[in-house]
Amino acid sequence: MTYLETAAQFYSEVAQTPEVGLCCVQSAPLSLPGLNIPVKMQEMNYGCGTTVHPAELGSQSTVLYVGVGGGLEALQFAYFCRFPGAVIAVDPVVAMREAAISNLEIAATENPWFDAKFVEIRAGDAFNLPVADASVDVVAQNCLFNIFEPEDLTRALREAYRVLKPGGRLQMSDPIATQPIPKHLQQDERLRAMCLSGALTYDEYIQRIIDVGFGQVEIRARRPYRLLNSEIYDLPDHLLLESLDSVSFKLPIPEDGACIFTGKTAIYSGSMAYFDDNNGHILQAGIPTAVCDKTASKLAQVIPEDLIITDSTWYYDGGGCC
Repeated sequence: MTYLETAAQFYSEVAQTPEVGLCCVQSAPLSLPGLNIPVKMQEMNYGCGTTVHPAELGSQSTVLYVGVGGGLEALQFAYFCRFPGAVIAVDPVVAMREAAISNLEIAATENPWFDAKFVEIRAGDAFNLPVADASVDVVAQNCLFNIFEPEDLTRALREAYRVLKPGGRLQMSDPIATQPIPKHLQQDERLRAMCLSGALTYDEYIQRIIDVGFGQVEIRARRPYRLLNSEIYDLPDHLLLESLDSVSFKLPIPEDGACIFTGKTAIYSGSMAYFDDNNGHILQAGIPTAVCDKTASKLAQVIPEDLIITDSTWYYDGGGCC
């Protein structure tokens, strides 16, 4: 049995018998006025963070959600995109699709604004998305891509890139590893299916996003997710997994490399009213300006004595320069 077959079997089981807290960060789902989330849908919250970022959504956005789970985030996306077929939710597991349809029917009885037609459930998988090229505004996935082997992850990212419109957004939440995960854990198919052994390091994860063509990546959250105990998992030391929420934009990669925003700011501390690097970056004295990591590094080399670069906050939601 391949790791993908193991994952399909595992999620068929937890679709029929929900396993509360399976892999989600222990926090309440996004709370929105007038949004009521059915209990079973909450129990099937098999994500590690959130992919629903309201600032990225418009009333006419079309969202492709990969790996529907219990339908929770499909419902949240529909809250912002209220028209038939606004959310296309894809899943290869029959039992999971059936559970999501049932949960969304319950949601329609508990939410006067929601029509089950807002969400269309389709059979399909991350490697063969059942939509046309450049046809959706947002592709989202929560705690799915991390179970893939690295080359399969690249295949899934390429497929997401294919279906996005120019300027479209790939909104993801996945575990990442603070240290490379040893081979004996990577090869444990059930641990991989449980989102415990397939995670890449931050640098590896971001580089694969860039390699398929995304020109801008913004980190929305980075927080502790799970600890792999050294004794239980036969490790030399405890290994911390983190949850990373990101938004990647289908924009051309600049000649000097992709723009990765992690919450850094640049502050000009010199005696002039402002500093202009003649490359599109103007810093007013004493005022923090959001910059991507690439620009922060370049500015630090130009005026190291009159510049403060703040640490990554691992949260960024717009503004600044690259």
